[in-house]
Amino acid sequence: MIVTFYGAYGRGGEGPVPVAELIRLLGAAGVDPPSVRSAVSRLKRRGLLVPARTAEGAAGYALSPGARQLLDDGDRRIYAGPAPRRAGGWLLAVFSVPEHERHKRHLLRSRLAGLGFGTAAPGVWIAPDRLLEETRHTLERLELSPYVDLFTGTHQGFEPTARAVARWWDLQALAAMHRSFLDAHAPVLKRWEKAEKAGGVPAEAAYRDYLLALDSWRHLPYADPGLPGELLPPGWPGTRSAEVFLGLHRLLHSVGAEFVSATPAGHPLRRSG
Repeated sequence: MIVTFYGAYGRGGEGPVPVAELIRLLGAAGVDPPSVRSAVSRLKRRGLLVPARTAEGAAGYALSPGARQLLDDGDRRIYAGPAPRRAGGWLLAVFSVPEHERHKRHLLRSRLAGLGFGTAAPGVWIAPDRLLEETRHTLERLELSPYVDLFTGTHQGFEPTARAVARWWDLQALAAMHRSFLDAHAPVLKRWEKAEKAGGVPAEAAYRDYLLALDSWRHLPYADPGLPGELLPPGWPGTRSAEVFLGLHRLLHSVGAEFVSATPAGHPLRRSG
């Protein structure tokens, strides 16, 4: 959740976020103080948060350059909207890791899977080619690029591409993830659409519901990397789930920012972009 918060509201360039402010703001989304402190410690160890002092001298944390790159890459997926209807090209990642560095083999597999790659064959991973830049950033940041070759091209196999896609990804599992998101958040969107028509969207409630929706949604564009609609089963729920998230973003994000800015510590935080 703390990563979700920084991605949504903690990148405006106003300086480090005080620890007390993190506890207050994440508490509004149901996160207790010990969990906030534990999350800060983990992100600090991973080099994603760096300790710094605010202009008033309070202890706080700022995003590292690597964390900003990670969040910027994520924006292109999280806010992209429904996947394209027509198929484009494909990105292949082919890797070879020496036996004495086998731990890096596991790390490569987990990171490629985390980027949304499917498995075309042992040691051959595939994704839509629009993920090339983000894949490069990720492999370079983790110092894994020496073990990987990247290729782009079209599918010229002996079976229809839609059938191959069903081998490369577990489409049933992806559809279940989209339906779970819809079950949890489509009613929230409906409720806020009624509230907007009635003339009022409370800032704290908007902030809480938006942060919860974003925290749930942000994993989905990585599990499902925007597979083209023409290659997916009829009635694919990913289109609707993307529409629901973008509807919540439109209604709640800017109102939630008012709650963030109005906190007693007076530390204005706004998401860039």
